Amino acid sequence: MKLSYNGQEKVQADPEKVWSFIKDPQKVASCLPDVQDVQIQDDKNMVATVGVAVGPVRGRFKFNIQLDPQPEQNKMLVRIRGGGLGSAVDLTASADITGQSDQTTLLDWQGEANVSGPAATVGGRVLDAQAKRLITTVFENMGKKMAEPS
Repeated sequence: MKLSYNGQEKVQADPEKVWSFIKDPQKVASCLPDVQDVQIQDDKNMVATVGVAVGPVRGRFKFNIQLDPQPEQNKMLVRIRGGGLGSAVDLTASADITGQSDQTTLLDWQGEANVSGPAATVGGRVLDAQAKRLITTVFENMGKKMAEPS
């Protein structure tokens, strides 16, 4: 099953603070919902174990997450691969990062995921709603944490 999403998050922080945040795997990992464990591999790679509940499919999924910041193009790329319980997820996402005149930053994001296995068979609407909630929550969490005082 293939899923596509896009959206926009206005962050109450200037672009410099946004870049500092998204280049830090530990800070990015803190924005993932339902995380049970994170192992930082290096400055661009981490492994996250996440609690997943999609319809009757409930359990732990393990994801390899690769961050690819491209400040010269004002873009952040993220690649997530992994799964669990016989299901697999392959997600590619990006965000265009644009500073605004009011010292805020606009994140225009998009993502595309391929899901296979039992998680894909629970039904399009259930999986679609869960995936959209997950992605929206990550960007909302990032926005809140980036807006916090340093």
